[in-house]
Amino acid sequence: MTATLPEEVRRCFERFITTELTTVDARQQPITWPVTPYYSDGAETIDVTTGLGYPKKADDARRYPQVALLFSDPTGSGISAKTRVLVQGTAYVDEEDIDANRERYMTESVIKLPATKKMHPPKFLMGPMNWYYARIYVKVRPERVLVWPGGDPAVEPEIFDSHQEEVRSGHTEEPPLAHADAAGGNVAWDSRITELGSRHETAVVSWVGPDGFPISVRLPIQLDPTSHRIRLGATPTGLPLTEGRACLTAHAHAPDFTWQENFQVRGDLVQLAGGDWALVPRKLVGGFELPKGLARYRDILKNHRRFYRTAKKRVNA
Repeated sequence: MTATLPEEVRRCFERFITTELTTVDARQQPITWPVTPYYSDGAETIDVTTGLGYPKKADDARRYPQVALLFSDPTGSGISAKTRVLVQGTAYVDEEDIDANRERYMTESVIKLPATKKMHPPKFLMGPMNWYYARIYVKVRPERVLVWPGGDPAVEPEIFDSHQEEVRSGHTEEPPLAHADAAGGNVAWDSRITELGSRHETAVVSWVGPDGFPISVRLPIQLDPTSHRIRLGATPTGLPLTEGRACLTAHAHAPDFTWQENFQVRGDLVQLAGGDWALVPRKLVGGFELPKGLARYRDILKNHRRFYRTAKKRVNA
């Protein structure tokens, strides 16, 4: 499908440093993390990867292959246009040849992110860090692509779809899937949430659509500390917003990717009395980050043992 897409869309796939990958876990909780996309013009799939020591993204995609990739942050890509692209696709998880995947990753990552080459440890340390360098690939075959040429979520997106006639007629021949109940529980108002709306003026909001595919969109956000709500600053046009489990993800990275930071808030989307929408936060989750300077080594060492054990158990399974 990608070969027939407009050139500016394919350019996003190829040149963006990060894309927001959304998978769905066993509780139908959408989970969104920034990852690096690997794509060659005209290829059947857009590929992303995760380390053997932190395989949850891959495991969720294997169990529930409907995933989404949102291209909404052009930092470092050299693309000045405001085009935003959502890909809803079917995932195939490749971990049949971990050695080949590691070699592919070492080659592709240095080509795409040349400044990160100096950040790799000496070869004699790569063995103990096999939990990171041994890679699992998630290959996403696009089924539906939504494009916002100006990046404005208030404007209805252009749709490229393998079921294009169904989209045009306003209905689908596939029955809607049962929608998961709200997560419920206590409200989590972590101190890092206060970065939303200030340090992070926009964030990626993700939920599961009626057809089972995740939907993601980058929106302006506003904090409401009094009611412990994260308000969506805009209502996306042409996307079926539904109450229930959702994920809000904030991230940033250097143009050359020598540092990155990210976290997500999982909770429930609710519609307010005036028709606006908000997220009720239930849990804050920190991601795999690369802090600036020496702090990155401290954080890697802190998590090394846990990731190492996970990778060893997976290899021996």
